[in-house]
Amino acid sequence: MGARGRSYRYVGPVELKAAVRPGGGGCRIGTAVAFGGWIAERSAAELAEPFTFVVGTDGALRLAPRRSEHVACAGGDMVLSAGEISFVCEAGRWAVSEVSNQSTGYCPDVTSWPAVARALDDVGLGHPSGFTHEVVFRRCPGCQEHNIVRENDFVCVFCGTDLPRTWNVDPTA
Repeated sequence: MGARGRSYRYVGPVELKAAVRPGGGGCRIGTAVAFGGWIAERSAAELAEPFTFVVGTDGALRLAPRRSEHVACAGGDMVLSAGEISFVCEAGRWAVSEVSNQSTGYCPDVTSWPAVARALDDVGLGHPSGFTHEVVFRRCPGCQEHNIVRENDFVCVFCGTDLPRTWNVDPTA
């Protein structure tokens, strides 16, 4: 784990990563000016839904429409976090209203929040103190399937094997 935190490799369907084209990633948002320009181009319909986001290994926020694949938003690269994010404009200032680590392609741990907070701070966006919706991902040591742990029930929904308490989705991490 580096100074910026653990990085996450894409662990989703190979055909989705194979479809990623160079230069086709999400919009890199490194400054308040960049965010202002990007958000001004969004329609009311787009703003009513969460956006797909990743935080690249460079620490920068990248945004794409909600139905975009996280791996496409990241340009196929590793990330420091990934999920969905919503924005609200209050008193003329944009802020994050909701943010999750919901990305079944990267399955980032809830401990990836500091990378998200740093990226949002870099852009000058107000934000919650953590993910507003935390998703706990685990890989089953028995059948190797990826699971979302619900209601603190660390049991594989596919085969019934107990799931580890610590993040283990990427066997190479």
